[in-house]
Amino acid sequence: MRSPHLYDTLRRFCLGAFAVFHGEQLPFAFEEHAPSFYEYRPLVRGFIEGQAERLRPRQDVQAALDDLGREPAARVYMDIYRGILVPLLIRVAEGCGGFDWDDSVFDRAYEEMESRLFGDGHAYGAIAPLVGISCGAAIELGEGLRVRPTATGELSALWPEASGLLPRDFGREVDRMCVIELERALAQGQDEAPDAPGELADAITAVRLATAAPVAAGPVIFERLDWQPLGVRSVLPIAATQPPGEPTRLDAFRAPVAARLIPQLVLADADAHLGDALDRWELSLFQDDPFRGEQLRHALDAALGDGDGTWAAAMRAAALLNETDAERFRRPEPDQVRRALVAILEHGDRRALLRELDAKLLGSRDTVATNLAHIAL
Repeated sequence: MRSPHLYDTLRRFCLGAFAVFHGEQLPFAFEEHAPSFYEYRPLVRGFIEGQAERLRPRQDVQAALDDLGREPAARVYMDIYRGILVPLLIRVAEGCGGFDWDDSVFDRAYEEMESRLFGDGHAYGAIAPLVGISCGAAIELGEGLRVRPTATGELSALWPEASGLLPRDFGREVDRMCVIELERALAQGQDEAPDAPGELADAITAVRLATAAPVAAGPVIFERLDWQPLGVRSVLPIAATQPPGEPTRLDAFRAPVAARLIPQLVLADADAHLGDALDRWELSLFQDDPFRGEQLRHALDAALGDGDGTWAAAMRAAALLNETDAERFRRPEPDQVRRALVAILEHGDRRALLRELDAKLLGSRDTVATNLAHIAL
């Protein structure tokens, strides 16, 4: 036992909760395991999670929260009550089969809790529903980041409130059967959870760029720590809003493009013009003309104009995408800007790319001039 004082505090918390709930009627599940063998299983978890707020004002709960709040290892939990105390109580009550106290059951549950709290590290996970896209199997988008089909009941098993937080028709429509999942290993002493909203928003942007799908995540992220509920956070608005369009499939051809784009999006942090272009293109997905057209022109100018204006941006875009009619880029379509941004991100150095495009254009002009001179002679 690493912390005898914490042991005493949490034991008093559990005893107090058992005293409050003792004698209350628990819901049961009726299960058939074999012919002529049936089991009535008390639904302890659902009962405690539904009644947990009754306990929060109690003095023994506040004492437990104060002691845990002084532990550096507990700072990673956004809600210590829901992240540590309620799961501990559930573990004890399930081991006791209800609210008849057993010291040995509490000792085992406390030992498990302490090993997670003071262990070598934590296993962090975040899951958000996806809409507007489908996939047949799990698709890796990077280390610890994947899109996969959802499993029936996986969210409600850890987060009973999940049913009221899911997108409409999630789990029933073809383009509403997937989740995006982030997993990270947290080292001992790491007291902050990963920036799941930021990482998942980047992934949504990359998938939109790679597929042109009307994909969105959320509206919330379900977070867990060591396979226990940690909290629920909102998805960033730009990633949570579904643009109009036809749903599509994340396949083996476009998924690697999205995976390559995700780490490249950090280039926008040091390149304000690239960041502006990406923001304007993504905002244009939710707008109608004439506002959409204006956003797209500004996006292309920010990405490829380099201060030389719309005409130069159109010429460079045509050269970048190997198209001959630069005039089409004077009023660019969303897909043209999308393809140009993908090419810029995959290149990795926007300014060097502009120099290469200018050289390509000047070389083409020199070739044309030479041919005309030859004809004149």
